[in-house]
Amino acid sequence: MGKPHHQRRQEIIQSALALAAEQGVKKVTTQAIADRVGIAQPTVFRHFKTRDEIFAGAIAWLADQLFEALDAGIGGDMAADRRLEALVSTQLAFVSRHRGLPRMLFSDRLHLESPMLKKVVQRVMARYTGRIAEVIGAGVESGCFDRSVDPEQGARYVVATIQGVIMRWSIFDFDFSLEGEAEPLSDFFRAALKSRG
Repeated sequence: MGKPHHQRRQEIIQSALALAAEQGVKKVTTQAIADRVGIAQPTVFRHFKTRDEIFAGAIAWLADQLFEALDAGIGGDMAADRRLEALVSTQLAFVSRHRGLPRMLFSDRLHLESPMLKKVVQRVMARYTGRIAEVIGAGVESGCFDRSVDPEQGARYVVATIQGVIMRWSIFDFDFSLEGEAEPLSDFFRAALKSRG
C-alpha cells in the first residue's frame, strides 16, 4: 500500500526544494523530482497537477514553517528592538536551512514565467512585511524607535535589505554563514530606527 497523500506530497515538496538548491529551478523537472523521491512520474501528477503547483506548495509550506518559527521566537513582551533582532535572526536561520527558497524566490520562473507563483509569493511577502511593520510601529509608540519613522515604509526597507543579503548568499553559492549576518544586520536596523530624542 502507498504512503498517505499528505506524506507523499511532503516528500515531493522537499525533493523539489532540495533539487532547486542544488541545480536551480530551471532544472527541477517532475521526472527529476520523481527520481529523487523514488516514485514513477505519474505518481507526482496524482498529488500535484503541474510543476508550478509543486512550487506553490513548497512556498506555502515554507511560509507556514517560517511564521511558526517567528511566532515561537518573538514574544510580544520583548522590547521592539529585541523583537526585530529576533525576527531577523529567526528568518536568516530558517532560510539557511532551506537553500531552495532563495533559488526559487530569485528565479525567472517566479518573476517572469508564472503569475500564479508570483501571487503566492506576494501574499507571503505582504504578510511578512506586515509583521515587521507591527514591530516597528510598536517601537515608535514605545519611544524605542524614532517618531519620524513610518512603520510601513521602514518595514519595506527592512525586507529589501534582508532580501539583498539572502540574494548575495545565494549568488555566492552559500559560501558564507547567513546566520552570521543576523547581528550586523540587527545593529544596522537598530541604528537606523533608534529614537533621536
